[in-house]
Amino acid sequence: MVPHLTTALSGPLLTLERYILDSMSTIEHWMRGQWRDHEAPFYASVDLRNSGFKLAPVDTNLFPGGFNNLNPDFLPLCIQATTSAIEKICPDAQKLLIIPENHTRNTFYLQNVATLHLILRQAGLNVRIGSINPEVKAPIQMALSNGSHLLIEPVQRVGRRLVLPDFDPCAVLLNNDLSAGIPDILKDLDQWLLPPLQAGWSLRRKSVHFSHYDEVAGEFARLLDVDPWVINPYFNALDGVDFAAGKDQVELAETVNDILVKTRKKYKEYGIENRPFVIIKADAGTYGMGIMSVHDASEVVHLNRKQRNRMAVVKEGMKVSRVMVQEGVYTFENINEAVAEPVVYMMDHYVVGGFYRVHTSRGDDENLNAPGMHFVPLAFEAACCTPDPAACPEVLANRFYAYGVVARLALLAAAREIEGTRLDFQEMQVTG
Repeated sequence: MVPHLTTALSGPLLTLERYILDSMSTIEHWMRGQWRDHEAPFYASVDLRNSGFKLAPVDTNLFPGGFNNLNPDFLPLCIQATTSAIEKICPDAQKLLIIPENHTRNTFYLQNVATLHLILRQAGLNVRIGSINPEVKAPIQMALSNGSHLLIEPVQRVGRRLVLPDFDPCAVLLNNDLSAGIPDILKDLDQWLLPPLQAGWSLRRKSVHFSHYDEVAGEFARLLDVDPWVINPYFNALDGVDFAAGKDQVELAETVNDILVKTRKKYKEYGIENRPFVIIKADAGTYGMGIMSVHDASEVVHLNRKQRNRMAVVKEGMKVSRVMVQEGVYTFENINEAVAEPVVYMMDHYVVGGFYRVHTSRGDDENLNAPGMHFVPLAFEAACCTPDPAACPEVLANRFYAYGVVARLALLAAAREIEGTRLDFQEMQVTG
């Protein structure tokens, strides 16, 4: 299924797509050089927004939880990319332990774990699933929606290794984003830990990621001689916010207004008539929690109790004290008249698939990662890997190559981000 783009196929985005297609060899050569210098995260997903005049990432997840939403016909691509990643990081690995999120009763999420298990097993690894949830004290057989079962076992720590009965893995794959902090059981291990602990939301900040993306987007824009704004949202971060108490909402309003003013100037430059908006989100965390959309700075000064409560905490009940204010990017794509946004999945530095997140009751200026969403898998792979530069620019399949390029720019930013935090994390452990 190809989504419908409600805007006319003209303007700066079409120009960008044409540049990207015409510059494919230049882009891929540049990308290869970047991956020689920077180690790609083991896996990642990137949420994109396509407004017809701008194509930009709005979130990058280093613990992706939707592999079950990918097109199953392209499972071989995931397996090949996984094999490549394992060969680079831990080539001697034979046994691998997956550590999932603690919410073991979410059957949709568990289907994702089962898909990961299948990918890793078909990549030639002996794979088992171990929980670090202290409430899991004995093996559990979890029933999945497709009629199969998933065995989850309590992890044990022996010395500096995580083990299961008769299973001492070479590597540990985290599919747990560590929002509530880094548990002692994961610290100071002798095993390969993928991704590294500093990639978890207990330490990672979205504003830091987008600072790195700002640099990457600038380099890429110079390579193609385009305006970096068409792939890069404005943003700023604000610390010391207390939504529950209504603290610092005036300063938050000033930050919102600053982003809106800069966006209005760009809209005027490009003749865009839409009303600019911003997204306020917790600077750490996922699952679409702690997010709101505003069109005017005055809206954040007069938040009602329900709005403040919704913004005050995120996953694991963690209190929000730092937010990122990001330029809102409209999504003018829709499927069956419901708004949609592309999500691109990568393993190592390869695009392995994607899907459209679709929401029937949300608007084109709202967060779609919310209850009521559903997913439409797309074969991003063929278009991302083998676009036809000679094809008519109106062929939407070629748009997926642009999606893959922009997603890989966000992945590169994540690689640099992890490098930048590695030394800080090591120093923190020493001073601990």
